[in-house]
Amino acid sequence: MIEKWFHAGFFSHGVVNLTPKESFELCEKGAIIVDVREEYMTALKMFKVQKLFYLPFSELEQYFSDLPKDQPLIFADAVGLKSRDSVIFMETHGYENVANMAGGIVDWERDGLPINTDISARLSGSCMCQLKAREMKKSKS
Repeated sequence: MIEKWFHAGFFSHGVVNLTPKESFELCEKGAIIVDVREEYMTALKMFKVQKLFYLPFSELEQYFSDLPKDQPLIFADAVGLKSRDSVIFMETHGYENVANMAGGIVDWERDGLPINTDISARLSGSCMCQLKAREMKKSKS
């Protein structure tokens, strides 16, 4: 029997939702954050926790079985939408200790929780279809 970790948070629309603060506190007790943002979204700001697993939502169906079933998994993204879908997917595949981080890294940063930032990965553009790296990477001569 797997211990239920998610006594915190609130149940809404079929999933357990945790605040970033609750997520951080659970990470300090051994929970793993599964960041489902796509790679271009993770380069600038990353969750700064001991146990972090990057699995882009676009690859979840292919690699979900790489995630441990016996450890609590908190799915996170930018604001909590794809991560919610990820939790539902994981539950349909037999994972029990899964939760969604409501508000994602946006609320995580707003709440002053630790992040790693790489400003060379900033993006700019007038719309999503035109995003590109703001800083030019220096080439090795």
